[in-house]
Amino acid sequence: MIDLYYAPTPNGWKISIMLEECEMDYKLILVNLGKGDQFKPDFLKISPNNRMPVIVDHNNVINDEPMSIFESGAILMYLGEKAGKFFPQKSPDREKVLEWLFWQIGGLGPMAGQVSHFVNYAPNFPGDHSYSEKRYKNEYDRLLGVMDRILDEKEYLAGDYSIADIASFPWVTAYKRYEVNLDAFTNVRRWFDAIKVRPAVRKGMDAGKEARNFGEGISKESLKTMFKQDAKSIAEMAKQKKEE
Repeated sequence: MIDLYYAPTPNGWKISIMLEECEMDYKLILVNLGKGDQFKPDFLKISPNNRMPVIVDHNNVINDEPMSIFESGAILMYLGEKAGKFFPQKSPDREKVLEWLFWQIGGLGPMAGQVSHFVNYAPNFPGDHSYSEKRYKNEYDRLLGVMDRILDEKEYLAGDYSIADIASFPWVTAYKRYEVNLDAFTNVRRWFDAIKVRPAVRKGMDAGKEARNFGEGISKESLKTMFKQDAKSIAEMAKQKKEE
C-alpha cells in the first residue's frame, strides 16, 4: 500500500493520476494547506520542503522504515520504475521523457502556478498586480506554444504517453481560468482532449475534489499560512505545530 499525502492541485493530481494509471493501491491522505498541515513535525519528516505531494511506500522498507519520497517529479520516476509503465528505461527514450518531465517541473508548472496565484489569490492582497499577472500569462502562453510545436510532430510529448504527459496535463486543465483560448493551440487541444478522457485520468482528477476551493472563501489566516512565509516564519510555524 502507498500513502499519498495530497491536496487537489496540479502537483497533487500528477500523482493521483499516475497511481490510477498504474492501478496501484493507495490511501489518500488530505493535506490542508490553509490550516498548516504541511508544517506538522510528522509531515516535515517526509517532506522537508513543507510541500505536498509525498508518498510513503509501505511495500518498500529500508532500515525498518518505509520509503518516503517528496517532489512530484521524483515520485513519478519512482512509480514509473516500480510499475514498469510510462517511463522507459532504455536510451534514447528515457532521456526524451526526462527532457519533457524537467521542462514541466522547471517551466510549465512554476509559470502556471504563478498565473494561478495572481488570478486566484493576489486579489486578496492590496496593490497593483497587473504587471505580474501579465508577465506570467505571457510566459504561460509561450510555453503552450512550445508544446504546440512539439506536438505537431508527436502524439505525446516524448512520443508515447508517459510521465511527461501526466506531469504536464494538470497544468493545462485550468486554461479557462487563465483566460487562454486553447483552440488557438491546435496540437495542444488534440493532446489535451485525448488525455482528459482516459478513465485513470478522470479518477485521479476526482481524488479529494471536495477539498477544492480555487481561493474562494479562504480566510485571511489561511492566506497568511499559505503565502506569507519566509525562513523565520516557517521555523516558527513548525515549532508551533510541534507544541500542539
